[in-house]
Amino acid sequence: MPHEQFTSMGAAAFAERARLELRAAGEEARRRRAGADHPQTPRESRIVQMAAHGATDQEIATSLFVSASTVEYHRAKVFRKLRVTSRRRLSAALER
Repeated sequence: MPHEQFTSMGAAAFAERARLELRAAGEEARRRRAGADHPQTPRESRIVQMAAHGATDQEIATSLFVSASTVEYHRAKVFRKLRVTSRRRLSAALER
């Protein structure tokens, strides 16, 4: 579990150390692939659904009582997970 958490946070050095510790204990860390192995959090899902329906970051932020930069952060994470670069491609990526 720590290996997966470090990997998902982008903490490669800590993830590698966790992998080595698991191996020393006779376990194996699971390999992660982009997309399907990176499920969205409930917050990310809500934000990306609203964005796919045309809401701006500010409109989403107002609706969810968070800052626009928080919305942008979560939206950018989902874009990376889905490998999309624009809102126009978001709807198609969510249908996959």
